[in-house]
Amino acid sequence: MNVRVRYAPSPTGMQHIGGVRTALFNYFFARAQGGKFILRVEDTDQERSTPEALQDLYDTLAWLGVEWDEGPIVGGPYGPYIQSERFGLYQEYAHRLVAEGKAYYCYCAHERLDALREEQTESKSQQQGYDRHCRELSQEQRNAREAEGIKPVIRLKVPLEGKTTFHDVLMGDISRRNKDVSPDPVLLKSDGFPTYHLANVIDDHLMGITHIMRAQEWIPSGPLHIILYEAFGWEPPIYCHLPMVMGKDGQKLSKRHGSTSVRDFKAKGYLPEALINYVSMVGWSYDGVREFFTREELGQVFSLEKINKAPGVFDYKKLDWYNGMYIRQKSDQELADLLAPYLVEAGFIHLQRTSEESTLLESLVPVVRERLKVLSDVVEMVRFLFEEIAEPAVEQLLPKNQEIPVTVTALEKSLEIIMARGDASDAELELRLSALAEQLGIKINGVFMPVRVAVTGSTVSPPLFDSIRLLGLDKAISRIERAVTILKGEVR
Repeated sequence: MNVRVRYAPSPTGMQHIGGVRTALFNYFFARAQGGKFILRVEDTDQERSTPEALQDLYDTLAWLGVEWDEGPIVGGPYGPYIQSERFGLYQEYAHRLVAEGKAYYCYCAHERLDALREEQTESKSQQQGYDRHCRELSQEQRNAREAEGIKPVIRLKVPLEGKTTFHDVLMGDISRRNKDVSPDPVLLKSDGFPTYHLANVIDDHLMGITHIMRAQEWIPSGPLHIILYEAFGWEPPIYCHLPMVMGKDGQKLSKRHGSTSVRDFKAKGYLPEALINYVSMVGWSYDGVREFFTREELGQVFSLEKINKAPGVFDYKKLDWYNGMYIRQKSDQELADLLAPYLVEAGFIHLQRTSEESTLLESLVPVVRERLKVLSDVVEMVRFLFEEIAEPAVEQLLPKNQEIPVTVTALEKSLEIIMARGDASDAELELRLSALAEQLGIKINGVFMPVRVAVTGSTVSPPLFDSIRLLGLDKAISRIERAVTILKGEVR
């Protein structure tokens, strides 16, 4: 089979993790099968579709390195690939169904439908939804409605008896009684705009889509789509409804769990290769052991059989771990170039870096590399180098359960060791400060923490001696002396 799959988002919002996972699964399946990956823009909801969302779609796929074989911009033999440019096709096929007695014109006004819905709700009727009022109108009745200037919609004639079944690669056979399918849904609106169901089925058929991978939330639409395929006399594609992406609390992933927009992940400093690798593992596993794959490797080994039936859990901490691992694989120059925009935005360096700034940036990379989870972490991590830190509070300088006089002594003795370092290595200095802690009868953190806070303004920073070296010995001494003065002020 010449595999053809598609990613068909609606440009009504920013690309999110769930949608991108669908895109990646389709993309990697196409690559693994030597098939085609088609991008189609389903913008029939003109009120909610926005140019910003459409551009975000293109930008997101470009950032991830996901190239579509056919679709907007690149073209292809089955275009156009934007649904709003295909309205003539939908109207043609909808009227064809009417002519064949498989669909019909409905003239019911919104007021009647609203009243019907309200009545069904109040009476708790078993019959919910449209009551097929116009299903068997005579030609004479239709002519009368049209003489009144009423523009009809076109509704599908859903069979009243029997059931409809379709096969899903993961879920097996899924059946639904026809009387439980949405009663005669609208295919074509009175303004000539198609509904999602009509446009989706027509486009998938005309574009030769062989496999449909989409979220499990679309399973209820499956029987309706099969009925449409049968009405047209077309062979339906192979379905594979993907497991949901959940938060760790077992609920569908949403903003309450954290960022879900790929644009937010990009801005925060996640690498595309880390996001691709991790998101592809949410609901899919190669062998249950291997965790790291390049984009090219996923395009070789991806298969539908290894998709899990159970929902995939999106773990932000796991993504951070992946991202940190990929950050540490970067060369010094690569990482410097990746970090620079964040330092520019913070106002620490210029867009066109001076030679001093370039040298400092190069010195920073090996110091911060091991501590970065996301690229934007670098801003707070090195702020103390570019800005005068706020005067630390006494509470910040005091290790847990350590008295002020002891901490003053620890800072003063540490300062003596740092000032007299000479040619001592960082390892030797660490040993001297550790020995100081032992002499004072306190924990090692009782020495290192006050010094770190005094120099950097934070308990979390790059390695202490690297921080002092990058800041400059004179500035470091000045900050430690200030900390001593603050603490002594409390003793008096």
